[in-house]
Amino acid sequence: MTSIWRLIHTPPARGAWNMAADEAILEHIHRGESPTTLRLYSWDPPCLSLGHAQSFKDVDMERTKAHGWEVVRRATGGRAILHTDELTYSVTGSAEEPILSGGVLESYNRLAQALLYAVHNLGLPVEIKEYIGEPAIQNLNPICFEVPSTYEITVQEKKLIGSAQARKKEGVLQHGSLPLTGDLTRICQALIFKDEDAREKAATRLLERATTVEAVLGRKVSFEEAGQAFVKGFEAQLGIQFERGEMSPSELKRTEELVEEKYAHPSWTERS
Repeated sequence: MTSIWRLIHTPPARGAWNMAADEAILEHIHRGESPTTLRLYSWDPPCLSLGHAQSFKDVDMERTKAHGWEVVRRATGGRAILHTDELTYSVTGSAEEPILSGGVLESYNRLAQALLYAVHNLGLPVEIKEYIGEPAIQNLNPICFEVPSTYEITVQEKKLIGSAQARKKEGVLQHGSLPLTGDLTRICQALIFKDEDAREKAATRLLERATTVEAVLGRKVSFEEAGQAFVKGFEAQLGIQFERGEMSPSELKRTEELVEEKYAHPSWTERS
């Protein structure tokens, strides 16, 4: 039997709103009020997101504010990502949903296969790298796209999609980003380094280890084109069917509450 998932496209939004929306949807799924959901979205203004346990001390707030960027903390783990010029996806659902069932690696791998199919449809020569690395690497490096992870999507040996998953009592939340264009090294302007030489070396390493869709294809891919590829990839690889929908009034109300209570509040974002 084909699973029916809801597909949501939300307009570009602040980082706090985007993170609150994912959590609000998950809460509603847990209560049986919303279906399993794929949400495709972007960020306005650009925003640095920190992993759940990442220290706020990694952030250079003076430089970040000078660029007009915001900062938010995710509910998922991993390291910092500067969200700009990208397509971001989130999958929210019950742990009983077959595609999301099992452990983190099982469900992460299923979703990775759909992501692989999606970006392959855009014409990128992508592959999945199975990498089991030292946890210490994760802890020492503040930048997500410099750090290899299990079942990551790579192209020409460079990381293309950064994803992270959280399994909570309410269910499963996985989100990730596909950089479409732009200078990936901009993130180095948002983080603390011991000196400018260290900042420049981090930028060089990042370009050696990560890439964008445009850098590989030599052409710009729009948010809409990438979004269509994601929908096709999920449907073909996971055997699901999407119904286009919107966030419910209750989900939107809860999103605004979570912005105020949590995601825009220093007690959440500025933890060390």
